[in-house]
Amino acid sequence: MSNAFTELLAQRDWLLADGATGTNLFNMGLASGDAPELWNVDAQDKILTLYRNAVEAGSDLFLTNTFGGNASRLKLHDAQSRVHELNKAGAELGREIADKSGRRVIVAGSVGPTGDIMAPMGSLTHELAVEMFHEQAEGLKAGGADVLWVETISAPEEYKAAAEAAALAGMPWCGTMSFDTAGRTMMGVTSAAMSQMVHKLKHKPLAFGANCGVGASDLLRTVLGFVEADSELPIIAKGNAGIPKYHDGHIHYDGTPALMADYAVLARDCGARIIGGCCGTMPNHLRAMREALETRAPGPRPSLEAITQALGGFSSAVDGTEEGGDTTARAARTSGRRRRSDA
Repeated sequence: MSNAFTELLAQRDWLLADGATGTNLFNMGLASGDAPELWNVDAQDKILTLYRNAVEAGSDLFLTNTFGGNASRLKLHDAQSRVHELNKAGAELGREIADKSGRRVIVAGSVGPTGDIMAPMGSLTHELAVEMFHEQAEGLKAGGADVLWVETISAPEEYKAAAEAAALAGMPWCGTMSFDTAGRTMMGVTSAAMSQMVHKLKHKPLAFGANCGVGASDLLRTVLGFVEADSELPIIAKGNAGIPKYHDGHIHYDGTPALMADYAVLARDCGARIIGGCCGTMPNHLRAMREALETRAPGPRPSLEAITQALGGFSSAVDGTEEGGDTTARAARTSGRRRRSDA
């Protein structure tokens, strides 16, 4: 099915996604604990600035300010009845910026996790998760989002529910999970397991991958895991700008624009086609990433050693695949021999 996202990706070897939403909004005055989605109605100039900054920094794709826009998350702010309104408003503001950009820019409707635990471990049933994601998807669709962007998911059951909701809304979608526990999501999913799950979905994403997690090095190790699984779908890499550090009552990310430029090029050489930043990634990081992607020639698929030399060490000695019979694959990734011969 033809859509703006696949059409643009067909014209380009890579697309630059946006950076952080929360970090940028905190810098604009959002208080900790407040719902950023309320700003889609109450502080529209700031949300327009958020989107505009990403586009002006070179992003081909930006996410709407709707990460926590499902009923479960909004209930914490007594706004569960405003799901459609807030998501529609967030997408409409994005549509305004994209349409005025003078080039083709994709508005990606951000859909984050519900914050609830899926049954049987928790109380969130598949049917309720689908219902909540569908409600959010319809709001984003009404606001003009080009594609749904499911992100920071940990549980495979929640990922599947989001896929079903996208199908009910008749929307194309992309989906990332967050690998933050020794190469696994919080619920134990490895890169190989995610790849297998994605290919079994009835309504497959247009692209899939990883976002957030720990640091840029860990995220690229996960990307190599997707590539090792021989995925036919485009891969997304949206890593944090370095490692979070607590200083003077605030969390800061230590990744410089130069480091994120190196990360972007390595992500491309690892096999990612949609490359962006997550927490801590500001417009100055995006500009450096864009310049690097445009000016540095593609290279061979990097080894794990090359990644750590450029971006710093991994947070764990393992990547999550060792216990599932994937030790041979990891050995090949570690040595880099297979990657160099394929390049």
